[in-house]
Amino acid sequence: MTTLEIYDPAMCCSTGVCGPDVDPALVAFAADLKWVDEQGITVRRYNLGQEPQAFAANPVVVKEMEAGMDRLPIVVLDGRIVSTGVYLSRLQLAAKLGLTVEAAPRAVGSCCGSKPGCC
Repeated sequence: MTTLEIYDPAMCCSTGVCGPDVDPALVAFAADLKWVDEQGITVRRYNLGQEPQAFAANPVVVKEMEAGMDRLPIVVLDGRIVSTGVYLSRLQLAAKLGLTVEAAPRAVGSCCGSKPGCC
């Protein structure tokens, strides 16, 4: 079974919906991880501030963090680091996981639906 692990920097929560400043990148990433989970991929997410033991238990992550805290988040796919320092988009996650992202259907009656150049 495929496992995707996310090693986040220390923060109050992984969703980005905490405190006075909501980080839209974290909100989108949380939704994208939910989508990945729905595709049958095991997703595990660790927060340095709340689960430091998960970081310490993974030698690949420890070695990466020795290069600096700016390497977080670290994305690990089946034990191999596939990304550091950024939150991947759904398309990027899909590409790394070999998944297909279906395009969102156009809204019927939108200005771009039938009139070229209107948007």
